[in-house]
Amino acid sequence: MIYVMSDIHGNMRRFNSIMEQINLQPEDTLYILGDVIDRHPDGLRILRRIMAMPNARMLLGNHELMMLQALGLGYCDHFANEGDSVRLFGRWYRNGGQVTHQHWKHLRKSLRNEIAKYLISLPVNIDITVNGIPYKLAHAEAVETFDYAWDKHRYKDSSEYAVWYRRYLEDAHPQDYTLVFGHTPTRQFQSGIPMSIFKDDNLIGIDCGCGYPDDVDDEDYGRGRLACLRLDDIKEFYSEEQHEEWVQRIRQRFYGDG
Repeated sequence: MIYVMSDIHGNMRRFNSIMEQINLQPEDTLYILGDVIDRHPDGLRILRRIMAMPNARMLLGNHELMMLQALGLGYCDHFANEGDSVRLFGRWYRNGGQVTHQHWKHLRKSLRNEIAKYLISLPVNIDITVNGIPYKLAHAEAVETFDYAWDKHRYKDSSEYAVWYRRYLEDAHPQDYTLVFGHTPTRQFQSGIPMSIFKDDNLIGIDCGCGYPDDVDDEDYGRGRLACLRLDDIKEFYSEEQHEEWVQRIRQRFYGDG
């Protein structure tokens, strides 16, 4: 079986909930489309678990890229001056990186080197075929759609583009494959509480807001949760949440159902 998840963002409870449900077997493969770290406190612990899993493959996310850049570990020239360091750390911290950095500081040097080497080696796109259907897995976008003449003012190269680009519904949809992506919570593409996996004409978005705080009641957007998709039969899995009464209350208010 082939499973895909994205944007865990350090939430160990939700990650464990999904892993218990899918009951990954040695012959299965789990693809994780980046953004394992930041926002919640257990990103590096989850990352180390993934690194130790022989049947897990990970892609680089923009949060892993921000960490590498802020720490001067690949995907970035070393700081030209102190201002570069301040700018890169500021961007990482604004996006929830402080909790990861605090944990990083307490790791032994050999483990830091191991994690950095692993992250630097990660691809930004993976092509797979399941049941005869071609899929392209990406954190945000396919490298093939990068137009240097158009995008160079925003992205350093196609790798930055592939982990940072925010897709819009009006963007051209892929024709020769189905793009499975994270990065942008699915509330940007569809309504519904709680958030769910988005599917539309060769596009599948699977970031259901796991990076959102556990304790935020947002009546417009709903609670986040971690999603996982099994590509063999397109079965959806969602983390089991602790606040089902809140979800039912909001559903009753907006949709009149129980």
